[in-house]
Amino acid sequence: MAVGSDQDVMTLAVPDTQVIDLNGRRVLPGLIDNHLHLIRGGLNFNMELRWDGVRSLADAMAMLKRQVAATPPPQWVRVVGGFSETQFVERRLPTIDELNAVAPDTPVFLLHLYDRALLNAAALRVVGYTKETPDPPGSEIVRDARGNPTGLLLASPNAAILYATLAKGPKLPFDYQINSTRHFMRELNRLGITGAIDAGGGSQNYPEDYAVIQELADRDQMTIRIAYNLFTQKPDHEKEDFLNWVRSSRYKQGDDYLRHNGGGEMLVYSALDFEDFRQPRPDLSTQMEGDLEAVVRILAENRWPWRMHATYDETIRRALDVFERVNRDIPLTGLNWFFDHAETISDESMDRVAALGGGVAIQHRMAYQGEFFVERYGARAAEATPPVARLIEKGVKTSAGTDATRVASYNPWVALAWLVTGRTVGGLQIHPRRNCLDRETALRMWSEYVTWFSDEEGKKGRIAVGQLADLIVPSQDYLECAESAIADITSDLTIVGGRVVYGAGAFAALDRNPPPPAMPDWSPVRTFGGYSAWADTQTARVSRVAATSCGCASSCTVHSHDHARAWSASLPVADLKAFWGALGCACWAV
Repeated sequence: MAVGSDQDVMTLAVPDTQVIDLNGRRVLPGLIDNHLHLIRGGLNFNMELRWDGVRSLADAMAMLKRQVAATPPPQWVRVVGGFSETQFVERRLPTIDELNAVAPDTPVFLLHLYDRALLNAAALRVVGYTKETPDPPGSEIVRDARGNPTGLLLASPNAAILYATLAKGPKLPFDYQINSTRHFMRELNRLGITGAIDAGGGSQNYPEDYAVIQELADRDQMTIRIAYNLFTQKPDHEKEDFLNWVRSSRYKQGDDYLRHNGGGEMLVYSALDFEDFRQPRPDLSTQMEGDLEAVVRILAENRWPWRMHATYDETIRRALDVFERVNRDIPLTGLNWFFDHAETISDESMDRVAALGGGVAIQHRMAYQGEFFVERYGARAAEATPPVARLIEKGVKTSAGTDATRVASYNPWVALAWLVTGRTVGGLQIHPRRNCLDRETALRMWSEYVTWFSDEEGKKGRIAVGQLADLIVPSQDYLECAESAIADITSDLTIVGGRVVYGAGAFAALDRNPPPPAMPDWSPVRTFGGYSAWADTQTARVSRVAATSCGCASSCTVHSHDHARAWSASLPVADLKAFWGALGCACWAV
C-alpha cells in the first residue's frame, strides 16, 4: 500500500493494524526460486534424511545411524540428493560396507546428485537386483567378480536406473503427504523463500500428483506461491501428453498462490542431455528435432510458454533451430519461453535466444559439480560455466534458482553465495571475479528478475507500491555481512501476502500457525529438521567441548571451524584429547 518514511506509512494505520517493529533490521523482497521441484519434493520430504549442508561424513553417518534406529520395517532410510561429496571434509562418500555396518537390516538408499546411488544389502534385497538383472540402457548396476550387484548404481549417463530404484520404495498416504508438503514449505519459508516456479519432474503425473498441492491451495494453507510447469511423462508419447493437457487445462489457471505456467522442463525425452559431468556429453538422437517440433507447435498454437532442460550448447543450438522454424509459422512474440541450466551456452546462442524473445534460467548445479566439471573439461572451461555475467551483459532475460531437491540443495543462500563468490560448496574457486555478480544483482536474480519467467512482472519481486507483500528479514544483513557468511543466512521473519508464515528469534511469537508435527512419528524431520540444522548444532557443541577441554581454549591455531566440523559425532569426550592432538594441538601440557 505504501513504502516510505514512518510518517508516510503510519498515517495509514487503524486501531487494529498489526505493527511489527524490526528495530532497524534489513528487509528484503521474498526470494523466488526459478527452478524448484517443490510439488514432488513435498510429497516425500518427511521420509527423507537431508544431508544438505552437513560438513563432515562423520556427522552424516551419525545422522544415518540414528535414523536407522528410529525407522520401522518395511520403511527405508532415504538420503535423496541435495549434497555433494565435496562438501565433506573427508571428500568422499560412505562405502557400501559402511552402510551395511550402520544398517544391516533396514534398507538404505543414498542418491548422490544424478550420477550414482548407493544401496545397502537390505535395499538390494528389497528392490530385487540380482546377478540376472540386466543393466538398463545408459545405466550400470556395478557388480563384483562373481557378477552379483554390489549396491552401486551408475548413470552412464542416463539416470533412469536411479529414478526407477527410488520409485520402488514405500510412499506416504495422502494425509501424510499433505503434512509433508506443509513441512517442506515451512522449511523453505525458514530460508526466506516466498515463491517458486515448479519444474515438474520424473514420475510426477498430472493431475494425479498435483492433488496434494491443490488440496492445500483449496484449504488456504499455501505459504509459498507456486507457478507450475507440466513435465511430459512417457517417452515416445510426449505429443499425446501435451495434446491431452492443452484440452484439459488452461495456461495461467489458478491464482497468485497456485497457477499454471506452461510446459516443461521436459518437453521430449530425445532432447534430454543429462548433466552428469563425470560422464562425457551425451549425443542426442537424430529424431530429436522432429519430436521437439511436434510438441513446440502444440504449445505455440495454444499460447503456452515452455521451459526446456538443456545443459550443453550443442543441445541449445539444435533446439533453437526448431524454435526458429516454428517462429516463422507461429510467431513466438509474447511467449515467455526459456532454457533451463544452459551451463555451456555460447555467445551465438545467447544472441539467438534474445532475438526470439526467450530467456535463460540458471541454477547453481556447478556449486555441487564444479570439481567434476574441472576434472573433465579443465579449470579454464569452468570459469564461465554458466556465463551468468555475460548473459546479463547481453540483456538476455536471466534469473536464478536451485534445481532442488536432488541435484542441489534448496537453500537459496548457498546459490546466492555461489553467484557472489564463484566458489563451490567444497570451496573450489571455479569462477573468477569478472564472472561473479555483486550482491544486489544476485538478489535481483532471486526476486525481481524471476517474475518474467512466470509472466508476473510488476506483480511481485520488489518492495514497491502495488506489488504482493512478500517480505523477509534475514538473520544477517545480506548486503553487509562477510561473503563467507552468506551461505549460513536464514530468515528470522517471513511474510507472504502480508501474513507471517515463519518467525524466529525476536519474531518467534508472531509465528502462530505452524504445521502439526511431522508425520509419521519416525520422520527424520522431527529429529534433524532441515538444511544442516542438526549437524550445525553438533558442531557448535563440539567446539564448546573442545575449547573447554583444551588448555589453550580457542587461541590454538587448530581450533578452527573446519577442524571442529571434522569431529565425529560418535567420538567420546574422553577421546577429545587424542583428537585435538592428532590435529597438531601442542597445548595439552598447559
